[in-house]
Amino acid sequence: MSISSAPVPANEMERLLGLSELDIDYSDHQVTFQDLAKLAAKVAGTRISLVNLIDSLTQWTISNYGLDIDQMLREDSVCQYTIMESEHFEVGDLTEDERFKDKFYVTGEPNVKYYYGIPLKTGDGLQIGALCVLDQERKTLEPEKIELLKIIADEIVGRLKTHKVLENLKSRLLEAGQAQKKVAHDIRGPLGGIVGLAQIIRDQGDQNRMDEVLEFINLIHKSGNSILDLAEEILGSHKEKGTTAGSPRASNGQGFTLAIFKDKLEKLYGPQAKQKNIRFQVNTSPLTENIHFSKSKLLQITGNLISNSMKFTPPFGEVTVDLHLLIDQLKPALRISVKDSGVGITTENIQAIVSGNASSTNGTGGEQGFGFGLALVKHLVDSLGGMISISSQPGAGTNFEIDLPQNIY
Repeated sequence: MSISSAPVPANEMERLLGLSELDIDYSDHQVTFQDLAKLAAKVAGTRISLVNLIDSLTQWTISNYGLDIDQMLREDSVCQYTIMESEHFEVGDLTEDERFKDKFYVTGEPNVKYYYGIPLKTGDGLQIGALCVLDQERKTLEPEKIELLKIIADEIVGRLKTHKVLENLKSRLLEAGQAQKKVAHDIRGPLGGIVGLAQIIRDQGDQNRMDEVLEFINLIHKSGNSILDLAEEILGSHKEKGTTAGSPRASNGQGFTLAIFKDKLEKLYGPQAKQKNIRFQVNTSPLTENIHFSKSKLLQITGNLISNSMKFTPPFGEVTVDLHLLIDQLKPALRISVKDSGVGITTENIQAIVSGNASSTNGTGGEQGFGFGLALVKHLVDSLGGMISISSQPGAGTNFEIDLPQNIY
């Protein structure tokens, strides 16, 4: 497929900014949306359902049912077409569609044939991804089923927003070091009422034996309880689930660290490096890797740089990330360096990136370029009061270096 035929929304930059505002950790929501993914498949009567978010180069599957997949190149996805539509995108037979018949998931396992996708829309109408259902046989979805899928899609976006709000609240409380119990108590009151109401509705539904509606109401009940658990986490009343004292994720409610940052980058971008046979390494300083700081937009900034470097690095090349905290009493900062052994960038293109006008080109493996990833990085760095510098030599690789001011605690 050529670049000209790649579907790109007219408001692509605005769409990417909307996605970045949610500050999503793509590796951290499998459990959060597991019930929704399963429910979508049951409602549609399909074997597979996926919750996908689409950034400048990658489709991230943040939760799945019936198919174990975490990510794929945006250009290989069907959902890239769904975000172009206002309501839905349906393909009755992928094997007969020129756009998809040669894709790996059609020609090989899981040999999918049918696709139905609903865009995930923010309150501003920005389509950040898609809820999709797939099957090996053609399906016909009744209007009631489609309406339920739309409700599930709205619930997904609602949970993402709620998670962001609570993460911001948690960060502010950690930085302020006060008012934790009062704020968490204020949250628990109304949320407790929501859970109680959901319980009543669920009990009434049980009398009516509306199986699918019951499962959906039960889902709302679980959702409310999960938010209460987050409030408890803000209070610091229990340790983070699924971690141990020595693991990188065991931050004990204290925030982000270089050790956690490194762990997430390796998990998210290691598969991309493996697929292209690129040596990928993330380095930190042992002296500062357990100091806590804000994680705002860090995964979006660094992830876009890594994906871009891998795009322009040939097989058997290298992409190295160095993470350092610059401890200065007056101006502490986080320094992020992403260095590759790729094709390099011309002086003219470096100036375009620094000015926020990066253009699109193809990668070394034929990957499509959408021209927005580096522009997004520049925007985010500027919004955080940071600095970006780029050094490169055509044919010998590129080094991106970013300094971001930090509140260290």
